[in-house]
Amino acid sequence: MLYHLFEALKDYDIPGQGLMSYLSFRAMMASVTAMVISLVIGKKIIRWLQKKQIGEEIRDLGLEGQMQKKGTPTMGGIIIFIAIMVSVLLFADLTNIYTVILLITTVWFAALGFTDDYIKVFRHNKDGLSEKGKLISQILFGLGLGLTVCFSPDIVVREKVQMDSQIRTEDTVGDRATASQTLDINTEFKVKSGEWKEEDVVKSTKTTLPFIKDHEFDYKWLSPFKGAFGWYCKWAIYVFMIVLVITACSNGTNLTDGMDGLTTGTSTIVVVVLGIFAYLSGNIINAEYLNIMYIPGTGEIGVFMAAFAGALIGFLWHNSYPAQVFMGDTGSLMIGGLIGVCAILIRKELLLPVLCGVFFIETLSVMIQRSYFKFTKKKYGTGRRVFKMTPLHHHFQKEGIDALITRPARALPEAKIVVRFWIVGIILAVLTVALLKVR
Repeated sequence: MLYHLFEALKDYDIPGQGLMSYLSFRAMMASVTAMVISLVIGKKIIRWLQKKQIGEEIRDLGLEGQMQKKGTPTMGGIIIFIAIMVSVLLFADLTNIYTVILLITTVWFAALGFTDDYIKVFRHNKDGLSEKGKLISQILFGLGLGLTVCFSPDIVVREKVQMDSQIRTEDTVGDRATASQTLDINTEFKVKSGEWKEEDVVKSTKTTLPFIKDHEFDYKWLSPFKGAFGWYCKWAIYVFMIVLVITACSNGTNLTDGMDGLTTGTSTIVVVVLGIFAYLSGNIINAEYLNIMYIPGTGEIGVFMAAFAGALIGFLWHNSYPAQVFMGDTGSLMIGGLIGVCAILIRKELLLPVLCGVFFIETLSVMIQRSYFKFTKKKYGTGRRVFKMTPLHHHFQKEGIDALITRPARALPEAKIVVRFWIVGIILAVLTVALLKVR
């Protein structure tokens, strides 16, 4: 709203007005605002949750310090939600298609998680919303997003983007509010072809994949058909991938949410990297320099993700060990949904297994444990385990029991496990960025 207010008053000479035209400034302001909101309202919401006795119901799983968390307020994802919404509404371009999609994503997954938490807390049903119900909601959203990506004329990529090597202006060239503004500044840059051509603006199923030429992978390569039917087939494959990514990311963060600060800290690392990718992809000079896909308008995703990161950091103040509040499914499902949608919009979804490696391994550990337990129970009559306990972070928190993997034999302190997972997340984030230079 502040952005649009200053845009409406652009004909008046207001000191500092031009700052709102810079993505970098708005991203910083959105981040700081979200951080302050999380810190300030977090205390009030925590006190309100305590007053209403909205506490976490803990099942005794034999983990060190577990029962001490009983009664800790949950549904703290509300803090993250409010911080994101307020800061984005203040500093983002609300006419940008990517901002609108991310706002809808925030509301959708926060509502889904809130419903799950509500059933657990107020109806005292520890199972919450059924897995089938969550899955249906995630799939429906994925289908809606997939169709939007397919048919929206505002979601395009520009091909053949090359800048003359001598042209290296400051980042204000790509740091305008929208892609259209950037493209209008013809005096500040030029394209080798002389001007944009209509065929350079395309609806594309291309995405980013390391180790191959130009880092571009096209889903049409997976289509067994050619011609008109092949066109429909490639978009069907792309929509299927979108649904898969969103479902996996949302459930992955949900499974990782089991220790104080684990999901919050790990997600912050992922969000920062995605925000950087979004900014670079929406900046024509940086996209050409790094030889990555140029996607007009995605700079606004950078503003959103800056607000997202600020909200997470502010929430981590309350959620770090020992936690004063848990995010609950209100937060974890929302975080995963936003990460998945952002990666899809900037065409980086195939990098998620590396960037979100912590979430990926947590999910994989659960799948391996369940499959092996069912297999051995059917074969030997008694189920056996690969890990001492899943999701994986609990494996390190459990004393040695009968499992294929018994190390470490002694349980590690929760705070040590969380920090080590953060370190792994940072290593994976650096590796993801480095992959942009591997061809």
